[in-house]
Amino acid sequence: MSNDVLTTLYFVRHAESEYVEGLERERGLTEQGKHDAETVSCLLLHESINLFYSSPYKRALDTVQRLAGEVGAEIVTIEDLRERALSSSNVRHTNFQSAKRKLYEDRSFAFPGGESSIQAQQRAVQAISDILERHSGQKIVIGTHGDVMTLIFNYYDESYDYGFWGSTSMPDIYKLEFNKDHKLMYVSRLWEP
Repeated sequence: MSNDVLTTLYFVRHAESEYVEGLERERGLTEQGKHDAETVSCLLLHESINLFYSSPYKRALDTVQRLAGEVGAEIVTIEDLRERALSSSNVRHTNFQSAKRKLYEDRSFAFPGGESSIQAQQRAVQAISDILERHSGQKIVIGTHGDVMTLIFNYYDESYDYGFWGSTSMPDIYKLEFNKDHKLMYVSRLWEP
């Protein structure tokens, strides 16, 4: 065991949110999602969390808002933590799952108006690297989305792939611990669907 001071990131994938076309940023939580967000708060309340960062999307913010309120913390939004854009709104995908799989299998591929895995990963990992640099030794919640969370994890460990993305739930909570050199040391799942 290393004597390194660990920085802990709690990635909280947003709770259930009803899909509404054209409202990717604004859609909030369903009633079940609101109930699950309360459970998220209860699960993390005693983790001594210092800081909160989130995607600017309402469903991600709503999932961690109660917990932030309980500990008296502000949530700082970071645009680069937003969900990956699958494509522009005028591109239709007859099978959402196969469209996602294609993006994971060919990391440089992007649908028209969307982001490749490489593009989305680079901007999200830069945001995480900045957080790790600024807040060494702290415990930090990251309000996130399934796809961008998977891409972040994949940067540190390539076993996090399309299969992992498909196995995540809404909400979901993963606790990641990093050493002072930003090396991922431990991962544990805190949410039991």
